[in-house]
Formats: sequence, C-alpha cells, structure tokens
Amino acid sequence: MPERRKDKESIAILGGTGDLGTGLAMRWGRAGYRLIIGSRTLPKARRAVDALHEVSPVSQAVPMENPDAAAAGDIVVLTVPAVHQLSTLAEVKGALTGKILIDVTVPLLPPKVGTVQLPPEGSAGKRAQDLLGEEVMVVSAFQNVAAHLLKEDVQIDCDVLVAGNRKAARDKVIELAHAAGVTGWHAGPIDNAAAAEALTSVLIHINRRHDIDHSGIKIVGQRH
Repeated sequence: MPERRKDKESIAILGGTGDLGTGLAMRWGRAGYRLIIGSRTLPKARRAVDALHEVSPVSQAVPMENPDAAAAGDIVVLTVPAVHQLSTLAEVKGALTGKILIDVTVPLLPPKVGTVQLPPEGSAGKRAQDLLGEEVMVVSAFQNVAAHLLKEDVQIDCDVLVAGNRKAARDKVIELAHAAGVTGWHAGPIDNAAAAEALTSVLIHINRRHDIDHSGIKIVGQRH
C-alpha cells in the first residue's frame, strides 16, 4: 500500500456520489489523499462516504455539500454529468480562485452517446475555463477511463490525456493519475481537451460495434 504522507493535498470531488467520482475516490483514498465527497445534498454525500468506507476502510473522507467541499479542498475535481457542469461550477466559482479544477466532463448527449457532439466552445473543458477565468487552473483529464475499472482492484490498461493552460497544473494532475494507477500525458492547452472528450464517444462506438467491455487509449513510442 502506498505510504501515507501528511503533506498530501486534500481532494474535493464534486459529484463524488457517482460511479466515476466513487472510483477516483477509492483510488486516491488508498494512495493516502484526504478526500472530501461533495454532493448537492449533505445526506447523499454522507451515504457516499459510508459506502466508500465499507469498501476502503483506510480512506480518509468527509461529506459536504458542493460549495463547502470546493472551499475546503486543495484540489477540486468535477465529476457531474455534462448537463449539470455549468450550474455546479457557477455555484462554487468563488471557492475555486487560485486552485486546480480537474474537469472530467464529457459532453455526451443521449441517446446518441456514440456520436461526437462537442459544445460551441469547443469542449467542456474550454467551457469551464471560459466560465471560471484564468484565476482558476482548469485541467481536463480522465475522460477515457472506465469508471467501473477504477472501482476494481485491477491494473487499468488505459492512458490519460491531460490538457490545461498551465504546465505546473498539468504536472500535478499527472501525479494524481499515477496515484490512481494510470499513466497521464501532457496533452497541451485546454483547447486540446476536445480530443479526449471526442474520443469517449469513439470508444463507446468501438465497444458496441466490436463487443469490447472497455476499450481505452495507449500512447506508444520511444523516449529520447
């Protein structure tokens, strides 16, 4: 088990009651990070923390409503459905100044989730950065990792594309990707978030057409 360090940041996961938020919480909790599980209602956040402690007793997690979670976390992660992205960010915007916001949003529009449908801003990540302004370091990541794999004790054969305007913020998210058991790669500025978001629909189509449980992406090549 990874060594616990008292100086590790606290991570607030907004929408931490869903599958993806729960999976990331399990992985980061086992890696020794302090967690804050955010939800629109405190009872729902409490139930999520209780469920997390059942499967991962070592995880340090507390429940809060989203605005309080965003204020308390050193790093904030947004894992809500795309339809709730902007309303959630507007609610917590004042608490995000000077912080890294990891936006995991994928702009899927049912029923055609296997078709790429990016928003007018170019991507959900760019939409978040435009709304929050440059005082918030928005980093887009984790769109292509299957949520159910994060919740299982397995090695995940999928890399993570990390897009954001500041290299230091991307470095931190790549560190968190490693803590979650996946490899993160610098993918350029937040405008490039469109690539990973679009790939999600492509991977969904591949899963359906070729009867694959969870296709993913891998970066190949030799380092110089």
